[in-house]
Amino acid sequence: MAKKIAVFPGSFDPFTLGHHSVLTRALPLFDEVVVAIGKNTMKNCFFSIDERIELIESVYRNEPKVRVEAYDGLTIDFCRQIGAEFMLRGIRTVADFEYECAISQMNHLMRPGVETVFLLTTPELTPVNSTIVRDILSYGGDVSQFVPASMDINGVLNKRKKK
Repeated sequence: MAKKIAVFPGSFDPFTLGHHSVLTRALPLFDEVVVAIGKNTMKNCFFSIDERIELIESVYRNEPKVRVEAYDGLTIDFCRQIGAEFMLRGIRTVADFEYECAISQMNHLMRPGVETVFLLTTPELTPVNSTIVRDILSYGGDVSQFVPASMDINGVLNKRKKK
């Protein structure tokens, strides 16, 4: 039987409790989940790709079913490259669903063998999103209640200052 691999794509700038909830709840469904950090040159990111990889890996260091990779190009092409037959997406709102549904349908047209699996965000995490967390960070605010406890954002920021 083929290994069930899912790609969980995003910018994850930063990885939030919402992402963590979706990924943790998806683990029983798949043999492996690849957290795929897309390189988007049009987006001004707070954390570098390497910092985001480090932060997410710190959360899942003891979970062999999770790996973190960066990729360029279309997510659907990345799925093909690594042999993933599933794409994992978290849904917070109806607007998220409409957007993700359109992308899923386009992906299906380009590569029919990849199915998108949607998981709803838990109600208490619905307002948490990377954009707001990034804004809080940019003003020096405390984001500890919005990110996984094992994610050492301050450690990454301190390393950055020392460079």
